[in-house]
Amino acid sequence: MPDDVLSAALSPIVEIASGKVRGANAGGIHAFKGIPYAAPTAGGNRLRPPQPVMPWAGVRDALAYHGKAPQSPAQVKRRSEMDGILGPLDTSPETEDCLKLNVWTPGLAGQRPVMVWLHGGAFAYGSGNRAVTDGGNLARRGDVVVVSVNHRLNICGYLHLEDIGGARFAGSGNAGSLDMVKALEWVRDNIAQFGGDPGCVTIFGESGGGGKVSALLAMPAAKGLFHRAVIQSGAAVRFTTREHANALADAVAKQLGGVDKLQDAPLSALLGAIIPASKIAGPRAFPLLDRYDFGPVVDGAVITQHPAEPTTSPLGDDIPLMIGGTAQEAALFLDDDAVWHRTLTDTQLRERVAAVAGADADAALAIYRDRLPGASPADRLIAALTGSNFSVRTWLYAERRANRGGAPVYHYSLEWPSPFAGGRMGAHHAMDLPFVFDTTDVPLTTKGADGAPELAAAMAASWAAFARTGKPDNPAIPVWPAYTTETRATMLFDTRCRVVNDPLRDARELWSRVATRG
Repeated sequence: MPDDVLSAALSPIVEIASGKVRGANAGGIHAFKGIPYAAPTAGGNRLRPPQPVMPWAGVRDALAYHGKAPQSPAQVKRRSEMDGILGPLDTSPETEDCLKLNVWTPGLAGQRPVMVWLHGGAFAYGSGNRAVTDGGNLARRGDVVVVSVNHRLNICGYLHLEDIGGARFAGSGNAGSLDMVKALEWVRDNIAQFGGDPGCVTIFGESGGGGKVSALLAMPAAKGLFHRAVIQSGAAVRFTTREHANALADAVAKQLGGVDKLQDAPLSALLGAIIPASKIAGPRAFPLLDRYDFGPVVDGAVITQHPAEPTTSPLGDDIPLMIGGTAQEAALFLDDDAVWHRTLTDTQLRERVAAVAGADADAALAIYRDRLPGASPADRLIAALTGSNFSVRTWLYAERRANRGGAPVYHYSLEWPSPFAGGRMGAHHAMDLPFVFDTTDVPLTTKGADGAPELAAAMAASWAAFARTGKPDNPAIPVWPAYTTETRATMLFDTRCRVVNDPLRDARELWSRVATRG
């Protein structure tokens, strides 16, 4: 092979609207990392919608992750046994120059489906640069182009100042979501140069990333920029109201010396205001449905309604949707000694279920006693809090969307139980990531586990098929019917994938009732 041809294959160069970028080839996949899609967000650009990226001369290296958005202060410490459960963390620096994206593609020619990944982290933390969500294997297996996006989070991306600071801060309460719109505009304008089809774009995200997908489905500015959507373990039913957002903003401004001080305040001081402001602003009206303080705001302009209340936004009616979660979501967050060592008592179980179920505590306890005969109180608590804290929002979103009668909805549950830590974690929250991205060799949960690579092949193929056609059917799984309120067909991903209608009906009905009464 001539040297120039070999060089182009190993170090591909692509010309996009803002300049030329150089990537790298590994295993037949071209990877371009840290491409800017908007300007840095410090100084005068802080707390404002994203500004255009400045073009550059020459060839810009896109060989390594550039950095991630400033992160919320950590409030929870996990036990040491959980270290590395999802593989290594992103160690790139926190920076206000974070509006960067990464691209993986099997080739620079052609028109492949495009899959845009929105990372998890409750709109507060996280990164699109994780090893477990590296897009190379998914791009290879599905013959798709994968894009992961970094954007502003927490107080940097979701501080609603318009009402107390005036028009100069228009859109500040949803700046992080406007970043995502900007990234999708970049995809529309540039992805053909990477072998992608701008007319066949899927957005997908897990946990907080599912909330981000929910937000984009309710944003007029995002209309037409994507054509399918996948919400994994993170359906959002309600976002922050304008009233609550104003209470947060007022608390932040008072703590930092006024609105005029916020753009020039040290980043550490701005981030340090998150926890005190959240305490001052007080509780939410619907605690099982209102999930984020410094997250998207229903401001009537950028986001025009709650994602799924009283119904889903008509803006998403023509977008095929996949939505689901994992069977033991709550296990990732219940690592206190009583649950980890399975010493939780029935009395403690009742207390912890009553804290979320209220008057329906007895009914909840009965459901999980009947569903899990012989299970420990700890395992029944994991099941109950999975229903109350995660599944209920997926059920409500799927039901309300299906009721609209638009494009099809496909519902799933990941049931495969991980052998990690003696099976304590089951199919925990975020365990879908290595299966969707075909990276089961990365997290402790799936690394070396029997059946994990085969399930990854099936799930990655299903996600890629959905991105290509709007239907997840493929030879690796049984026929997957659309979800309707008559059948509630659910694909159960496990060693043997199968479809079951309304598999958790009693729990679905109970938690839907509890969540919607506030």
